[in-house]
Amino acid sequence: MKTVDSVCPLDCPDSCSIAVEVDGGRVVSIDGTPRNPVTGSYICAKVRRFPEAVHGPHRVATPLRRTGDKGEGAFRPVSWDEALGEIAGRLRQVRDTHGGEAILPLFYGGSNGYLSQGTTDARLFRRLGASRLARTVCSAPTGAASSGLYGNMAGVAYPDYARARLIVMWGVNPHASGIHILPFVQRAQRTGAKVVVVDPRRTKLAARADLHLAVRPGTDLPVALALIRWLFEHDAADREFLAAHCTGAEALRERAAPWSPARAAAEAGIDAGDIERLARWYAETSPAVIRCGWGLERNRNGGSAAAAVLALPAVAGKFGIRGGGYTLTNSPVWGLSSEPGAAEPVPDTRLVNMNRVGRVLDPAAESPVRFLFVYNNNGLMTLPEQERVRRGLLRGDLFTVVFDSFLTDTARYADVVLPAATFLERRELARGYGAYAMQRGVPVIPPVGESRTNHEVFADLCARLDLDRPGDPRTEEEVETAVLGAHPEGARYTRELDEAGIALPASGVAPVQFGDIFPGTPDGKVHLVPGALDAEAPLGLYGYRGDPATAGYPLALISPASAKMVTSTLGQLYPDPWPMELHPDDAAPRGIVDGDTVRVFNDLGEVVCRVRVTGALRPGVASLAKGIWSHHTFNGRTANALCPDTLTDLAGGACFNDARVQVERHPDPPVPGNGAAR
Repeated sequence: MKTVDSVCPLDCPDSCSIAVEVDGGRVVSIDGTPRNPVTGSYICAKVRRFPEAVHGPHRVATPLRRTGDKGEGAFRPVSWDEALGEIAGRLRQVRDTHGGEAILPLFYGGSNGYLSQGTTDARLFRRLGASRLARTVCSAPTGAASSGLYGNMAGVAYPDYARARLIVMWGVNPHASGIHILPFVQRAQRTGAKVVVVDPRRTKLAARADLHLAVRPGTDLPVALALIRWLFEHDAADREFLAAHCTGAEALRERAAPWSPARAAAEAGIDAGDIERLARWYAETSPAVIRCGWGLERNRNGGSAAAAVLALPAVAGKFGIRGGGYTLTNSPVWGLSSEPGAAEPVPDTRLVNMNRVGRVLDPAAESPVRFLFVYNNNGLMTLPEQERVRRGLLRGDLFTVVFDSFLTDTARYADVVLPAATFLERRELARGYGAYAMQRGVPVIPPVGESRTNHEVFADLCARLDLDRPGDPRTEEEVETAVLGAHPEGARYTRELDEAGIALPASGVAPVQFGDIFPGTPDGKVHLVPGALDAEAPLGLYGYRGDPATAGYPLALISPASAKMVTSTLGQLYPDPWPMELHPDDAAPRGIVDGDTVRVFNDLGEVVCRVRVTGALRPGVASLAKGIWSHHTFNGRTANALCPDTLTDLAGGACFNDARVQVERHPDPPVPGNGAAR
């Protein structure tokens, strides 16, 4: 029995330092350590259960070759040499016959650090001339807004939330993701700070907040603009700060002018008095901080909504004081990139928006993808228009490789499945995008079965396809050296990682916005109406597009993060049906009671599932968690089957929360426990 220190790289802002208890090459338990000063010695329940996944029955332990029809999940074990030999041959054949752009890597990798994505994998696909993937399924609109307004300025550190007197949690639910901000919010509450939550659901934090704005999905933009208008109208805008540090203040004021609190409240389905109450609190309170999450971006107005929320501290002059400003992502403070590990420039090949992968998998596409390489991703369960993606995966002329630790729903459609090492079986360099800490992860157990790391597999394929070049970083250690060595602080980062396993940014663990850190824009100012974003948005930046609901499909279906899974990771650990939530006011007219089996449907498809009737979300909204697996519903479909592949106003993001549906009792409920139709 031994305990090994490491880091959790799963897709969460916190990047916990962890202690992994190992016995005989098996992970026994995972707990927190104080190495990361922000996350302390506790971790989430998700990661505590990770040992069950590492050694569980869904683990892929050897390369597999399909023996049955696609989707059946019937495979036979094969050797690595046979699997990689066939993959290399198919890649070469597709490239030579149809061109490199007929190859598409499908990945997301929020749960990966600097070593396991964007390095050897990027080298392989770039040198093949493959289509590029626009990784826009999450954070693209908020990232565009942050970059356009502030040049990706890092945000208020978690510990400084304890100093704030007003905390606005907008589109974020830390009980489900990023739990380590909660102690600091709660500490602030105990000392008299007010907390406001903007979310369609009455989350745990919303239930304890001083004010909860349960907005309709997609209406965050008019609410934020109404707050901006109020600040200008009531002489609460910091005109001195705006003049010295901002551009576009007058243009922003003009665009907010049509949105009175009354009009915004009517659109959002909330009380106008609550908007004015928040505006007064925000104007009068210092320090005031906004935690901007990613929930508000998942609709047609997502980019403009994020921009309007991020503009608020500039308009009200909330910067320059500890505990004041905003937090979105703190990753820009590192300035690191995996690019040096790739050792190959980005080619000018076709760019495929991952939210529209179903379109390029369609056999009727002008240039359909003929080789799909899926890794760090469970696309069938995480991409919009699930049925379109499924039809593409069923194509006989599409060769699909899935490289994953677990036999996911996507893997069931693969021709070849490769066993991937989990983060507990490989080296990693991970940084938090909430907590200010970068840590080195080390293998704490040998690879389970025949699992291999991303680096090993993609390096092997580069060699088989004669794509190696002199000077390529060839080992994981060399990749890490290349990544860190390209940064001015790289030598210090390396020294601190070697000595303590953790490195801190040059700005420290709690920088003050407009005190220690400033906008990264070319002129160092806040661009409240940046020209590039204004030109990109269909109605101009801050232009509002109305609700897509129809008489036939009146309910907004949202798919928020779950406290049990990291997107789809760990879904295999929960065998029971997953309920959709519905408000009593929507259930009663439809004759639906708690525990019923229901059909949730629109023109894209239907989901058959259990229902939980609850007042924890606003009327007019149904909620089914993102990332659930096919076995969680009675027909094997999830919320993604009902989500359009329309795009956000900025950066081509996903519009999951623009799904509009009807719900009815199922006339012939399936027998519980029969499993899902694959």
